[in-house]
Amino acid sequence: MLTRRTALSLLAGSLALTCSLMPASAQAPEKLKVVATFSILGDLVRNVGGDRVELTTLVGPNGDAHVYAPTPADARRLTEAKVVFTNGLKFEGWIDRLVKSSGTKAARIEASKGIKTLKEEGHGHGHDHGHGGTDPHAWQSVGNAKVYVANIRDALIAADAEGKAAYEANAASYLAKLDALEAEMKSLVAGIPNDRRKIITSHDAFRYFEDAYGIEFVSPQGVSTESEASAKDVARIIQQIKREKVSAVFVENVSDVRLMERIAQETGAKVGEKVYSDALSEPNGPAGTYIDMMRHNIRAFSAAMSS
Repeated sequence: MLTRRTALSLLAGSLALTCSLMPASAQAPEKLKVVATFSILGDLVRNVGGDRVELTTLVGPNGDAHVYAPTPADARRLTEAKVVFTNGLKFEGWIDRLVKSSGTKAARIEASKGIKTLKEEGHGHGHDHGHGGTDPHAWQSVGNAKVYVANIRDALIAADAEGKAAYEANAASYLAKLDALEAEMKSLVAGIPNDRRKIITSHDAFRYFEDAYGIEFVSPQGVSTESEASAKDVARIIQQIKREKVSAVFVENVSDVRLMERIAQETGAKVGEKVYSDALSEPNGPAGTYIDMMRHNIRAFSAAMSS
């Protein structure tokens, strides 16, 4: 006579056998392998893709995608991927070579497609740092990030039609969070006196932020962190800070702090909190996600301009 324990053991064994004999399609679906070129874009893809994607991000937290050197492992990741998400606008100068060397058959999606672009020449620099005259930092406007999300959603649906409902739901939920973030940012800027809405940053990455939120950014370095500020640029910035009484200068996580410290010493301006332009912080840092990054930056800028 079977004991209850023995009967349960036999039942469990038969269930396990049944599951092992089930066709693969009846089991958990295989995750869609996708690649994102850098950490900010990776976070947007993660929010839309959710549990249905297996995401690899090439340039990680605090990494500078302007000067990144791809590895053989990166080429393998592209070969395995079904979709490769790039920023576009010539932000990733190395991506064409990497795609060619990998031989990947993955769909290549420019997340910035459809965005109204801004030119690099913004503050009298007249430099062109390899982006074809177009500023690639479009994600610095939350409105543009919403365009990225829509492009990511549509690309994931095209690659994985069975996940359509999930991708649409994830995107809708995330877009609602971006709406709330944008409202918070505009509210903070509204509280800053008009004559104080001027900031010095180490790298010209905030023109879309400026265009969207009405804060003027000036930088001694060009759009790419590869370009060094000339002595003339530095002298001009120092004169401007003194003349316009700019109270704070900001250094990004991908820039060399020494230049900004020198400018601060010569002008009396304080070096504000570290801000984030081209890369997220570590996950447990102040800018571990796109939303955290934008909220951290606007709060840092607001505190400096309002004090």
